[in-house]
Amino acid sequence: MDGFLDFPLHLDGRGRTATTAEDEHIRDMIMQVLFTDPGERVNRPDFGCGLKSLVFRPNSDVLAAATQTLVKGSLQRWLQNEIQVEAVEVQAEDSRLEVTVAYSVRLTGERRVDIFTRGA
Repeated sequence: MDGFLDFPLHLDGRGRTATTAEDEHIRDMIMQVLFTDPGERVNRPDFGCGLKSLVFRPNSDVLAAATQTLVKGSLQRWLQNEIQVEAVEVQAEDSRLEVTVAYSVRLTGERRVDIFTRGA
């Protein structure tokens, strides 16, 4: 049995709470920071960076730069003990948002690049 709850929370094939390995757990935590809107969590109203609200905004270089800064800052704030953020790239196309995050896992030093998407 792996020691981390899978996100989103669901049941596995045995009817138990699904768990995941550490590498997938870190990816899940990044996804939660990216796609949670501030104010969405009752006990942590400032958690998240609110990328969902950017999906339908007009695309521009200024918005992309601001979004990259927002994402990197949020990940560094909320996951500073788990990862070292190296680079963030944000691309918005129509109603689809794609975020590429390059980071190192602090515990192992392993470098990873993950892509997160939202929208149609």
